[in-house]
Amino acid sequence: MLMRHKVVAPAVLALAIAVPAGVANAAPTPAPATAAGTCDPTRTPAAYLGKVPTPRSVLGFDLGEREVTSAESDTLVDRIDRSSDRVVSGTLATTAQGRPLKYAIVGKPSNVTRAGLAATELAVKALRSPLTPSVLVRELAKRTPAILWVTGNVHGNEESGADAALKTLYDLADRDDCAARRILDKATVVVLPVQNPDGREADNRRNAYGFDMNRDWFARTQPETDGKLEMLRKYPPQVYIDAHEQGGTAYFFPPNADPIYHDIAEPAYRWISELYGQAMIDEFTRRGIPFTNRDVYDLFYMGYGDTVPTTGFNAAGMTFEKGGSSPIPTRTAEQFLTQWVTLSTAAANKDAILTTWHGMFTEALKQGLAGELEPNQVYNPGNEVLTQVPDRPVRHYFLRADDPAKKAAVQSIVRRLQRMDVQVFTLAKSLTVSDFKEYGRAPSRTTLPEGTYWIPMAQGQKHWIQAMLNEDAYTPFPYFYDVTAWSLPLLANVRGGSSGSVLLPRATPAKAVPAVVSPPAPAGKPKIGVLQLSATSTAAVESTGWLRHRLDRDWKLPFTLLSPADVAAGKLAGLDVVLAPAGPASTADAALGDAGREALRAWVGGGGRYVGWSGGAQLASLAGISTATFTDPTSDVPGSLFRVNVAGGPLAAGVGSTAWQFYSYDPLMRASNPSHVVASYPAAGSADWFVSGFQIGAEELGGTAAALSEPVGRGHTVLFAAEPNFRAFTDGTARLLANAITAPLPADAGARARAVTPRAAPALVSDQETPIRVTVKQADKPAVAAALTSFGARWTEQPAPGGAVRFVVANPEGLSLHEHPWAARLPATLKTARVTPLAVVLP
Repeated sequence: MLMRHKVVAPAVLALAIAVPAGVANAAPTPAPATAAGTCDPTRTPAAYLGKVPTPRSVLGFDLGEREVTSAESDTLVDRIDRSSDRVVSGTLATTAQGRPLKYAIVGKPSNVTRAGLAATELAVKALRSPLTPSVLVRELAKRTPAILWVTGNVHGNEESGADAALKTLYDLADRDDCAARRILDKATVVVLPVQNPDGREADNRRNAYGFDMNRDWFARTQPETDGKLEMLRKYPPQVYIDAHEQGGTAYFFPPNADPIYHDIAEPAYRWISELYGQAMIDEFTRRGIPFTNRDVYDLFYMGYGDTVPTTGFNAAGMTFEKGGSSPIPTRTAEQFLTQWVTLSTAAANKDAILTTWHGMFTEALKQGLAGELEPNQVYNPGNEVLTQVPDRPVRHYFLRADDPAKKAAVQSIVRRLQRMDVQVFTLAKSLTVSDFKEYGRAPSRTTLPEGTYWIPMAQGQKHWIQAMLNEDAYTPFPYFYDVTAWSLPLLANVRGGSSGSVLLPRATPAKAVPAVVSPPAPAGKPKIGVLQLSATSTAAVESTGWLRHRLDRDWKLPFTLLSPADVAAGKLAGLDVVLAPAGPASTADAALGDAGREALRAWVGGGGRYVGWSGGAQLASLAGISTATFTDPTSDVPGSLFRVNVAGGPLAAGVGSTAWQFYSYDPLMRASNPSHVVASYPAAGSADWFVSGFQIGAEELGGTAAALSEPVGRGHTVLFAAEPNFRAFTDGTARLLANAITAPLPADAGARARAVTPRAAPALVSDQETPIRVTVKQADKPAVAAALTSFGARWTEQPAPGGAVRFVVANPEGLSLHEHPWAARLPATLKTARVTPLAVVLP
């Protein structure tokens, strides 16, 4: 269970560091002299030089008076840069809609010149190397500035972090008091105010392609994420602040909630919880500002703006969440306070931080040599480890490169590793490994051919290697804010595995891999329609966006975006393929109406190809173009990878006999004819059954269909039970999707002669838009019902494995945890009620 630390004190509408009308002072004010050694980071009056134009003089208002636009943010960054010798700025990426991601680097003038930044890069590179002598490390720690990142607005409708970051930039550019000078003397600060300008302008959480970019970090499918990570490689952080907003008015900052990923360097976690977290606890307590921690924001999934800086760079990666119901001045001021406290704390401890930072890379090398994986822990009182990391040494990972059909898939993994500074090698001679553990199989003696990629764990990036190439994330605690599986080889469906043996193979450094398209684009240029099931459903918007990205940017395939009303209006004419992503099937079916269903049946029966998944698959059954049936699951699977068996035939081209399907509470699909099945879940307990990620009761999937292809008249319906293109990074099943678009499917003479399938009875599957799920033992049922009642929640109850019960709380607007009015308070409420859940899934 999760603890929440809350100070029950009156909220303040303006902090001592901000004027009531906003956050930025309208004019510089001198500060009285401060005695040496008594400089308080937040109580020292701000003294401005007046060399940099105030935000009001540039924008016409103080920061915090109203939210800035993306263009106004860019303008202010440019003006500050032109006016201050402490600042340089640039653009690290361009969005899909052509907006720049503007950053600024602020520090001592000598540190932000071209020569100064180059010197910092070289020094930091030496500090990252485990082989740098300790004498040199101590010297570098003394004379090298810490690199501290301040970012905001990765979610476009969570604006205050960006406004506060601009205030931080302005103050560091023009203040001359001891508090500001200490940061400038000790640190180089990278400020990226707006990480999602397209979303900010649309007042939308997601970017222009519907991606939640705080889920994209390890995959870096989006240009905004990719450019940011390249900049992080150049200026690797010791601190990374990712400023968000949440529901309510309180402020969240670390310590984090469980679960926390096992292979994170322990000193980095201690920085987060004990150094910076405690500094903010002390400051907020002193001021009487309400805050929470140890609540619902975990440090587990490798797609976040805190986990990736922490695991990939040994930084103190931290998510800050200010309640969005507070007034704009309060939001901006409190965001600025956490940023300033964090920067000040880092500056005050700079030498020790840089020395410890180097030590984490050295320790990672030692762990890799020993084959030591860090064990699972829980960090919050009252929690217990659910799953432990296996006590098996892992000294090496290998990726097979001997399947020409998988060349692009393997290279995409190697490229991702190389672009996070992982050393990858190529075997110059075949290697026999006595304990080679292929993914999802038992260890066995295996000979790996020449050309196999070898990734030794004995290097400074050991933690990142484990995070990316793991067989399982070994979820330690059953609270889920996001998915529990993301292994790159499984996502790409490439062969590989690990070994714990002491090996020194003949190998050469792998060549840098250029950008690669994986999976390759479908053959030909079919006329494609994309049927978005709903304009408002989160599932529909995201799944359609992920598909649009794949079609636009990866496969370069034109398409026409359709609504169910368009189908009813006869706009299928001239199309070869209709792709129907996830979304609410019953809503789309109602919007189709009789006219739309008839149009769809006529189009498929006349030779069209319908490819649907999740809700799009269920819609096919409702519309009468498939005889597949769907039932609700009883299992708890919040987002895991399952091995599926793949039958031969055109849809399996380049895929192989197995693939890895991402699955998360999707309906179970069964084909009316076994010959229609393209991919299926193995029988539970069989040699092929394997799950990477958390699951309870997933055995029910055994024998059900993951994908099927059904002839309908002169056309075909191809269905996937779950998302084959999840967040545009499940490249292995996206290969099945690519084949489904253009592969030549065999005609069925009987189907040609028969009438089109009559409309099936409505599927007995509920359309749930990112609901809250709480699974508990029967004995805890009354306490959970009372807790949900206290929030005014309405729910349904479902049977769960082992006689347990699941509460499913509707979330019809698809609100995220950031936006939901009470979901963030649920874990603490359950703990107070002494409920020990089997699984809790938050939106």
